[in-house]
Amino acid sequence: MRLIGRSFRAHPIPHAIAITGAILFAVSVVALSRAIAWVTDELIVPGLGGDGVSNQQLLTGFLIILLIALVRGAGAVVRRYYLAMAEYRTGGTWRAQLYAQYLRQPLSFHRSTPTGQLLAHADNDLVVAGIVLKPLAFAVATVVLAFLAIISLALVHPLFGVVAVVLLPILMIINQAYSSRVAGPAAEVQQAVAEVTNVAHESFDGIMVVKTLGRTDDEVARMREASEDLRSKRLRVGGLRAIFEPLLETLPSLGVVVILLLGARLVDDGTISVGDVVGAMSLFSVLSLPIRIVGFFLQSMPASVVALERIDGVLDLPFPEAHHGNVDALPEGPLPLRFDGVSFAHGANIVLDELDLEIGAGETLALVGATGSGKTTLLELTAGLISPNRGTIALGGVGQDDLLPLARAARLGVVFQETFLFAESIRENITMGDPAHDDAVFEAARASNAHAFILETPDGYDTVVGERGVTLSGGQRQRVALARALFRAPSLLLLDDATSALDPSVEAEILRGLDGRPMTILMVAHRLSTIALADRIAFLDEGKIVATGTHNELLGLDGYRTLVQAYEEA
Repeated sequence: MRLIGRSFRAHPIPHAIAITGAILFAVSVVALSRAIAWVTDELIVPGLGGDGVSNQQLLTGFLIILLIALVRGAGAVVRRYYLAMAEYRTGGTWRAQLYAQYLRQPLSFHRSTPTGQLLAHADNDLVVAGIVLKPLAFAVATVVLAFLAIISLALVHPLFGVVAVVLLPILMIINQAYSSRVAGPAAEVQQAVAEVTNVAHESFDGIMVVKTLGRTDDEVARMREASEDLRSKRLRVGGLRAIFEPLLETLPSLGVVVILLLGARLVDDGTISVGDVVGAMSLFSVLSLPIRIVGFFLQSMPASVVALERIDGVLDLPFPEAHHGNVDALPEGPLPLRFDGVSFAHGANIVLDELDLEIGAGETLALVGATGSGKTTLLELTAGLISPNRGTIALGGVGQDDLLPLARAARLGVVFQETFLFAESIRENITMGDPAHDDAVFEAARASNAHAFILETPDGYDTVVGERGVTLSGGQRQRVALARALFRAPSLLLLDDATSALDPSVEAEILRGLDGRPMTILMVAHRLSTIALADRIAFLDEGKIVATGTHNELLGLDGYRTLVQAYEEA
């Protein structure tokens, strides 16, 4: 009921119209059975008996049947059209909520949750969650139909009413038994679908590793194992369907047989007419479809509830790193950056420990440190991708917690070592959909040393680069990503070894070109040529800033000198 209520609250009008159409259909079904009874007694029996009927009587019977059939058809059309509208709109609402929740969640959520599971939520779970809405209006109307049918049959003869009163609860009991038994297996099927999706995503996303290590057969075996598990669980659900669905379809037919036997006896006694029996039988024969719809409704409910619970597991997640600031603008020009007592840990693993660092406006500072010293974490903190466990970060004199995320994002340019390009044109990857004159795009590409190679691609800036930029080399992807950052004219540029795939001479040319731009630069550097271009260097060791200064000044530190020499030898 909570699932249905959520859909009703989101889109009440199409639901209400669909249920109205379904009730109109139900009333028409009962009316049609009475019309068939009248036509049988007043037209068919006299016609077959030799007494004959007038053309006026025939026309009247024809018009009555036609009118009721048209009303029943209109009810069915209204029910189906508006119920489909309600179902798809509800799915769209839930999908939009889920998508927004994915994007709002912190980086830790995406690092700890398999992508295949996220895809399963956004695809299969959402589809299954909405399946119960398909027969909803018909199921509601079936209750009305059952009530009207019992009254109609009882008015014909009490014994007919007794048959309906006995039969309908038996159908409901069987449905309930079916529903309770299929709930657990349905949940297992949903989890198995997520596992298959996850295996497929990992295999395709890691295709380079799979092929270079000769893991094709192993990945096929993984998929076969996951698929066999899904198959066995779906067969279990299919076995339950094979037991219960024939019962649900057979019982209404048995009701027709019982009505026929009782009706024949009652007609012989003169208690009821032949038309009453035919009308009652037609009503029972029509009842089988709504009862099956109710069965489908109850059968779908457990799977839909389980699927929505899986989706709610994401929708109910809190926003631990949400910012509640109200500052929507930063000072113009290059922005200073300050870290005061900043600490960050992954569980028990301390990455940054009471770190203090200050970067002046317009300064270029290089972060140097061994692997695992916290360099990338420091940049992720600055970009607002993660939040410190303790301490404060101020950008342009404004604390991170006081700054609206969009205000920060508008002034930052970020390029990580592992660049990501969308399967769009090079132009779209640079502008990210922002309207821009070609001159601005070309200028950003020239600054990143990308303009020349872009012009050599088949369609220039309109060349589609494929998923993750697969058609470009690593160095080309890095240059496009840098152009994307520079296109925004950032006041603070964060570079996480963002030129590692470039030739040192090309890298030096790009970095020297950035020197004259009005922005502050914080970069992670591993090459001596890159380090030497910085105004100042911060040496990071075990989560702390050991020292800051120029390259020559820091060479007096054994740890720094050893690390830089190792970089140079590498």
